[in-house]
Amino acid sequence: MYNYEIILYFSKADLCFVAEIPELNGCIAHGETEYDAIKNVNEAKELWLETAKEFKVVIPEPKGRLVFA
Repeated sequence: MYNYEIILYFSKADLCFVAEIPELNGCIAHGETEYDAIKNVNEAKELWLETAKEFKVVIPEPKGRLVFA
């Protein structure tokens, strides 16, 4: 299990919650609620990791903390 930092915020421009995993370049998702955004970014994380393994991309070690801002 990879425990990457998740940054969660509300986007006034998009009127939705956005969740990002900064350690995984481009791993970002959104949702109507905080729960949806986190659920979606965790799905995006799994796809990111799966793709990285497939293409033999170096997977960064997680810092192991969760941040909700």
